[in-house]
Amino acid sequence: MNPIVGILLAAGASRRFGADKLSHSLPEGDLVAVRACRALLAGTDAVLAVVRPGSGELAARLQAEGAEVRICADAEQGMGASLAFGVRACPEAAGWLVALADMPWIAPATIRQVADALRSGALIAAPCWQGQRGHPVGFSHVLGPNLTALNGDAGAKAVIQAHTEQLRLVDCGDPGVLRDIDTPEDLDILTKIRKPS
Repeated sequence: MNPIVGILLAAGASRRFGADKLSHSLPEGDLVAVRACRALLAGTDAVLAVVRPGSGELAARLQAEGAEVRICADAEQGMGASLAFGVRACPEAAGWLVALADMPWIAPATIRQVADALRSGALIAAPCWQGQRGHPVGFSHVLGPNLTALNGDAGAKAVIQAHTEQLRLVDCGDPGVLRDIDTPEDLDILTKIRKPS
């Protein structure tokens, strides 16, 4: 069977963070994007990381983890353009798990559950924690043409909305599926939540 490929979207500009959040170190020493990449690698068959031009150091760190890294020249156009670029780069996949590099706290087991949902025939699959849909979102290869047509900054929202009835939610006990980092305050708050009491 063809692989389930994790696409790590790491081409954002970090404007709200005020610095490169993906290269920011977590308290344990890992970079934000490296932690997200490691979890994606543990839950999928392969990972393709999409980075923006000028991200040489981050690209090297992600490659060292085992990801294939591609530079998206059109990253400035937004998440949709980066996602389409990533899907076009691995057309042989049985499906794609689209993960955000600013979400370092998703458990590998959660990612495996979403990948398994695709393997068992789901058109779209996503984890669900306490009734809220989270990330990563998995897409069957059937939706390849829809994903490669994306552009702008809306990501795959339109594709999900067009196939809501075929969306398979995977219940999980993982709040990390909702926790992303947009500002330094997010990082401080979420790091404290993650610390054992």
